[in-house]
Amino acid sequence: MKLKTLKQLKNLTGKRVMVRVDFNVQIKKGKVVDDSRLHASVETINYLQKQKAKILLVTHIGRPEGFEKELSVKPVAKRLGDILKKDVGLIEISKKILKNLEEIEGNYFDEVVNYINTMKNGQVVLLENIRFFAGERNNSDAFSKGLASLCDVFVLDGFAVAHRASPSVVGVANNVKSCAGLLLEREVVGLTKVLAKPKAPFVTILGGAKMETKVPVMKKLLPVSDYMLVSGGIYNTYLKAMGYGVGDSIVDSNFETEAFNYGKKKKVILPLDVVVGSPDGKSYRLVNIEKKSHEICKKGEAIYDMGPATIGLFAKYIKHAKTLVWNGALGYFEQKPYHMGTFAMARLVASRSKGTAYGVIGGGETVQTMELVGMTQYVDLVSTGGGAMLEFLSGKELPGVVAVSQ
Repeated sequence: MKLKTLKQLKNLTGKRVMVRVDFNVQIKKGKVVDDSRLHASVETINYLQKQKAKILLVTHIGRPEGFEKELSVKPVAKRLGDILKKDVGLIEISKKILKNLEEIEGNYFDEVVNYINTMKNGQVVLLENIRFFAGERNNSDAFSKGLASLCDVFVLDGFAVAHRASPSVVGVANNVKSCAGLLLEREVVGLTKVLAKPKAPFVTILGGAKMETKVPVMKKLLPVSDYMLVSGGIYNTYLKAMGYGVGDSIVDSNFETEAFNYGKKKKVILPLDVVVGSPDGKSYRLVNIEKKSHEICKKGEAIYDMGPATIGLFAKYIKHAKTLVWNGALGYFEQKPYHMGTFAMARLVASRSKGTAYGVIGGGETVQTMELVGMTQYVDLVSTGGGAMLEFLSGKELPGVVAVSQ
């Protein structure tokens, strides 16, 4: 499966190019809190501007079940305009249309067409939150065709939504000339490199709380990894399955058997010690993991971080790695002093990447951690899609990627 890429397209001058981006950002008091997702697609937008295309951006924010003013993309248009240093238009939903939500989609498309007719080449406009529309939420074929009628070319640039078979991701691509944006292309090429020919030693680092998303990745990557370093909720679940007392620690009881089986694998490296304490971090202590099951946490306590012996152990594997993949926080890093383990791993992964090893990280908390230690620029590939990255690495075909492939 080979991607159809943006730079393969010719003669885009004056063409209506719809770009599905992932600008699903947090908004507080009418302002974008974190604009990293906007910056991630700037390269694609700038390229299309240079090609003198008319650029229609499509995104969602949150999970609305209809029009919700607080989830409007208006603040996104403002912030994107600041980044591009050019005005970014917004095709709002008129009050007249809002009075009759049953007809909102068709009438809104008419407004989009009218707006496009006034656009100059190189201009950028943002459509309103695509999940305001029932057709998007219900995977309507008619809605897919309606979106496709608005453009001459469709570009999928939001890797984070590539695992969704929705109209704005797959439906449009099936009805009009389509290709992958520069961000999507970079992500797919980078992750394929990990799966196809990873240089040894290949070290995978897995954390987070959702065993449901991690088990398929462990199944796929463990055979090709030399070592898999595991902590966080996955490790807590393993401990519980082994009969340890884990108090109020996050565990996934539905996957205790899987955690037990994978935890016994020789390639899987587990913590030697953990930091337990109260949620507010005011009371905490270090506990060594003894081979014989014992009570790690008392009632009211939980495992919130890995200990110093574990950091040293994991560091030995990371420092010799040639390929590194990290997904999932390794502790409750948002609360001091439980940030130390995850921050240490972030610094180790970044210092080993770009040259010495090929480093890939993904997932919201993982990326946030790397940004907090100020070392994001030292990682080879920072994936914008946590769920999509995990599905890709587990060997699944992403509907969006398939839709823009030859």
